[in-house]
Order: sequence, then structure tokens, then C-alpha cells
Amino acid sequence: MSTSIFEADSALLRFLSKVADVMVLNLVFVLTSLPIVTIGASLTALNYTALKIVDRECESVLDCYRRSFRQNLRQATALFGIVVGLAVVLVAWFLIADGLAIASIIRFALYIVLFLVTFQAVIGALFVFPYLAKFEGSTREVLGNARKMSLRHLFASLAMLLTTGLPVVITIFYPHLVGYGLLWLAFGFAAIAVVNAFLFSAIFAKYVPTAPEGVA
Repeated sequence: MSTSIFEADSALLRFLSKVADVMVLNLVFVLTSLPIVTIGASLTALNYTALKIVDRECESVLDCYRRSFRQNLRQATALFGIVVGLAVVLVAWFLIADGLAIASIIRFALYIVLFLVTFQAVIGALFVFPYLAKFEGSTREVLGNARKMSLRHLFASLAMLLTTGLPVVITIFYPHLVGYGLLWLAFGFAAIAVVNAFLFSAIFAKYVPTAPEGVA
């Protein structure tokens, strides 16, 4: 006898259950990010829960999220401050470079250098909070290992940069395609985290025995 699509273990209900998990995860992420200063902890908990969902180790989205949020609140907040500070510095460098009275060829070379530095900083930042969600380590170790992993797994970094950046670009230039932000509130942040979690899970699996001691 064929399995009914409405049975508890049917593919349809399993899919709908995952969709519900993603929507709940997105709602919790948005709510816990409202104080702004907690965004770092929220990003860590978002990635922790997304990894658990992908690895089929999450029985309760709320429990997984709450556990990671509380455990990493202080360190994640410090890391978020560092990331924001670095972003401010990079923007300042571009503004300074744009205002310098120098030859065009020198300005072009300076922009190339700034672009490469910014690119490394961005892909490294993509790994910071997922790394903290998976491994333990000092703030220096988290930043260093996140940077090394992002460069070592460059194709994965580019893929995650695309899946993270493309929705942002679409939202800015074609806001009607995302319901003027409604899709972000419904499931956008969590959906991106879950998609990226498939890549992070595969990458982190290679470092599970050694990553807490540092990536050589």
C-alpha cells in the first residue's frame, strides 16, 4: 500500500516541518537582533541552529537557538564589534583613497589593493560566526581560523558570498521581488543560513578533530 502524503513520516510533511523550522528560526533571529548589540550572538545562534538542522541534530529550534545564544553572547558580541570596526576602517580607506590628489594609475592600483583586502575581510567575516557556532576558541583563534578557512576553501567562500550577497542586491535594486522586505521577515535570513550550512557542515567536518586547537 502506498504511503499517504498526510502520514507523519511522509515526504510532504517532513518538508513542511523543515519549512516551519526555518520560519521559526527566522522569527527568533529577527527578534533577538532588535537590540542591535546582540546581532553577533544572534548570528552565531542562527548558524548553530542551521547547522543542527542540516545535520539532523535539532529536535527543537528554540532550544538549539537559546543554548547557543546564551553560551556565546559575550564573545559573539565582541566579534561583531570587531567586524563592524573593520568595516568602518575599510570604508574610511576607500573615502580617503577617493579624495587623494594622486595620478590615476596610482589611484587604480590603490583601489585594487583595497578591493583585495576588502574581499578577504568579507569572506573571512562569513566564516566568523559559523566557526564560533561549531568550535571553541579565543577571539583571536576564531578570527584567524575563520580567515584561513575562507581562503583555503575559496570556491565555497565564493558560493556563500553569492548566496548571501545576491538576495541583498535584489532587495536593494528590485525590492518588489522580495515583497519589499516581507520575505526577509518571513524566512529570508534563516533560509540563507540553512543553504550556507550545507557547505559549512562539509567544510567543518574536515576539521572536527583539530580545529579547536587551530587550523595549521
